[in-house]
Amino acid sequence: MSDLMKRLCSASLITFCFTINIFAQNQTGSSQSSSPASAKPCGAKPEYRQFDFWIGEWDVQAGGNHAGTNSVQLILGDCVIFENWTGARGMTGKSFNIYNAATGKWQQTWVDSSGNALELYGEFKDGAMRLIGEKPGPSGGKIINKLTFIPLEGGRVRQLWESSRDDGKTWNTVFDGLYIKKKAPEAK
Repeated sequence: MSDLMKRLCSASLITFCFTINIFAQNQTGSSQSSSPASAKPCGAKPEYRQFDFWIGEWDVQAGGNHAGTNSVQLILGDCVIFENWTGARGMTGKSFNIYNAATGKWQQTWVDSSGNALELYGEFKDGAMRLIGEKPGPSGGKIINKLTFIPLEGGRVRQLWESSRDDGKTWNTVFDGLYIKKKAPEAK
C-alpha cells in the first residue's frame, strides 16, 4: 500500500472516530455518562433505524455465484451499523455506518484489505439507502462511487455499487450483490 493510501486510510478512520466521539458527547452531554437512558441513545430515534434492514448474517451472491459472506451488526449503543465482509477470493473489508445528526445524512466509512478506503454520504429515500462519495482516481481524476441498498421481499437485500469517472455522466457496475440471510444451525 502506498504511503498516500496509508495516510488517506488513517485520516478517514481518524475523521470517522472523531465524528463518532463528538456525536456521543452531543447525545449524552458527556462521553462518560453512565445513566441507563444514555446506554442506547439512538435506539428510539427513527432516523437511526432506517438501515436496520441490513443487519444480520448473510451469504452474498453476485451473478448467481457465491461472492462472500457478511456479518452486519448493531454496535455502540445501537448508533453504529458495523459491517464485516469476507469475499469469496479472500479479500476482507469493514465499514462503519451511522446517521450523522449534525449533517442529517447517513455516513459510511469503508476500508478493506486491498488498501481501498471510501467515504460515502446519503439518505434513505424511495425505499432504499443511497450513499455517494468521491475519491481521487489513479491518474489524477476523480472517481464517484454510488452504493444503493434495497430491501427485498423475504428479508433479502440487494446492494448495487456503481462508479463513474466522468462526473456521473456514465456509470459502471462494480458490484451487484444479493444478500440472503444465513439459516440458523439446527439444534441437535
